[in-house]
Amino acid sequence: MTFPLPFAPRRIAIGANAHAGIADSIRARRPDLELRGKVFTDISADDLEWAEAYIGFKRPPSVSDMGNVRWIQCTGAGVDSWMASDLDPSILLTRSPESFGPMIAEWAVSRIFAIQLQVLELAEAQRERRWAPRDIARVAGTHALVVGTGDIGRAIATSLHALGVHVTGASRRGTANSAAFSAVYASSELANLVGSADWIVVAVPDTPASRGLISREVLSRCQGAVLLNAGRGSVVEETALPEALDNGWLRGAALDVFATEPLPADSPLWTDPRVLVSPHISGLTTIDGAAHGFLECLASLERGELPTWVVDRERGY
Repeated sequence: MTFPLPFAPRRIAIGANAHAGIADSIRARRPDLELRGKVFTDISADDLEWAEAYIGFKRPPSVSDMGNVRWIQCTGAGVDSWMASDLDPSILLTRSPESFGPMIAEWAVSRIFAIQLQVLELAEAQRERRWAPRDIARVAGTHALVVGTGDIGRAIATSLHALGVHVTGASRRGTANSAAFSAVYASSELANLVGSADWIVVAVPDTPASRGLISREVLSRCQGAVLLNAGRGSVVEETALPEALDNGWLRGAALDVFATEPLPADSPLWTDPRVLVSPHISGLTTIDGAAHGFLECLASLERGELPTWVVDRERGY
């Protein structure tokens, strides 16, 4: 993209719950910068007129435009909230270089063990003071299909492979830079891949190419798998999940992201005992990660270079 370089902003607005911590971390290394921070819902038009750059995961809801801001540093790996906000194309958009893979891998592993070891059922039996012997199958030896083979998908694959899980992958190009995958296929082959999977782990961002990737047609080809989604809600045809569970295409689901967030109170997913719901917390931005990502990109801009983490608006990441 064309962007005037070098760019050396000095007035930075931070819209985040942890804005004070992020500001302190930046200030410790760059005391020359002027920093103004608030919870993102409290960021005002005046704040954005003052600022030259903005740090935050989402566009402040109370403003109609980004004022004087010429650069936005998204604190998350996924930038769909910015892509969906009719952002001025002249504004530079960069994303966090922080690796969310390890934390999301822990989320996936915890859900797989909880389901395979029937933790929720045993907890319910304990509350009822009911002795409930049952057969428990091992996680080792099962088959996981990881959809998305980037940083997050590779971390999930590495963790599962270490547990003795047979891991295959699916990606847009059908490639992955990790020996944890025994094989990687193109995402266009998903309907032919899901039938042999015990676990289908979704780890792709919201992009034009990924929306609806896990469609009803793909779900109908599953043979009792568990679906785990830590990517974006738009990737899965959410309205087809109750049917998939009732028909036995899926035996369960662990969902951290949804088509609408917060998940509406009338969603049947809340009360389905086969579904584990978490509120988009599988991979959280850290204070140091947010500050480091901003400073890394700032250093590139001050040198007259576009940062490595510039978002390709066509691809959506």
